[in-house]
Amino acid sequence: MGRQTIGIVGFGVIGQRWAAAFAHAGHVVRAYDPNPEREDDFRRNFPALKADLDALSPGAEARGEIRFFDEIGETLAGVDFVQENGPEQIDLKRQLLADIENHVGDAVIIASSSSALLVSDMQTQCRRPDRIVLGHPFNPVHLMPLVEIVGGKLTDPAALETARALYEEMGKKPVVMSREITGHLALRLMGAMWREAIALVRDGVASVEDVDRAFVYGPGPKWALQGSFISNQLNAAGMEDFLRKYGPTYQAIWDTLLDAKLDEATIAAVTASTSEAVGGRSQEQLKAEREAGLVAVLKNIAQHGAL
Repeated sequence: MGRQTIGIVGFGVIGQRWAAAFAHAGHVVRAYDPNPEREDDFRRNFPALKADLDALSPGAEARGEIRFFDEIGETLAGVDFVQENGPEQIDLKRQLLADIENHVGDAVIIASSSSALLVSDMQTQCRRPDRIVLGHPFNPVHLMPLVEIVGGKLTDPAALETARALYEEMGKKPVVMSREITGHLALRLMGAMWREAIALVRDGVASVEDVDRAFVYGPGPKWALQGSFISNQLNAAGMEDFLRKYGPTYQAIWDTLLDAKLDEATIAAVTASTSEAVGGRSQEQLKAEREAGLVAVLKNIAQHGAL
């Protein structure tokens, strides 16, 4: 696919990190946001973002430039691909995607970073809905490899493949979903585990600190390298043997899984236990620790991961 010109529409936290990742992969980035303060914000953040990317991929020679524009039409002149990062509001998203279409060629794929909306709902006002796809990243976007790709009812399957090829070539690990579902893929998996985690904290079974320790020092390291299915099949003589041996145990767990409603009492219990786990560490400190650790973890996964 080679060097592309990428239009970034919406330049908040997500858009800025997308821009850094695309540029680090050698693409030319043209960015727009209606808030003029975003450019200064990005210039303050960029050295740290670049340092993260350089640490993750040392020796990468290609670097693309990042340019900022005051008008969306000027931004999108001549772009090959658009990554849209507007607010999670369906009416605004429909209008924004239709506006983007007015400034790009018919062959240009438009990918939305939306985490909650369905493509079928977003593409209803588009002149060419066949080229609208979801390209949902994971935070922090510049480091995390996962990108979830899915089309709507009117999306051309070829558009999904074009997006997949671009993301994969820049070092991301895309997954292409066969159909739409609320929350896409990874958020649904996380949501299922987090619902049980919140219920365990709410009911006093364990503290936030101990629940998170169970994640980090239990399945976390193995799942990071091989995922849940391959990891579990290694606990027996293959997947069928594992399911037959341990299936009854898992069925007993599934039959007794807890429900969680985010009522005031649950929010208070989880917030209090989280505060105890965090201690005196600031949000900035926690983020810095996460980013520093992620680089080492992701390099290990790249070397030893199974997928």
